[in-house]
Amino acid sequence: MDKNFFSKQSFTADGLRQLYRSAGKYLAISRKNPEPEVKFHFTYMTLIKIGIYLIAKEGYRIRSRPGHHQMIIEELSEILKNEDVILIGDKMRRSRNMDFYSADGMITETEASKDLEFVEKIYKSL
Repeated sequence: MDKNFFSKQSFTADGLRQLYRSAGKYLAISRKNPEPEVKFHFTYMTLIKIGIYLIAKEGYRIRSRPGHHQMIIEELSEILKNEDVILIGDKMRRSRNMDFYSADGMITETEASKDLEFVEKIYKSL
């Protein structure tokens, strides 16, 4: 793991449970909300929180700095041994940035629903 983004840290079982529950909370919000942008945002944050949880299980904490979401997605892909995580996760990250930083960003219901389905499968596999 890149020491610029990750630092060694041990987590208690309770701390890991809290990280896992936090991802589940965001996933529940995403499932319930009919607004595509809200659904997408909480789905993306669920993916990031799943990454934080699994990285913590490996004994590392993410450092908050520019590019840390990209690094979480890359590490999550490696931990799960699933290339789709980096492909879909990076697409989600770019869409989130366009929606957040640009007036042109537009999240469709189809995009939000497909991303939710993908992240749900990851969460259920934990």
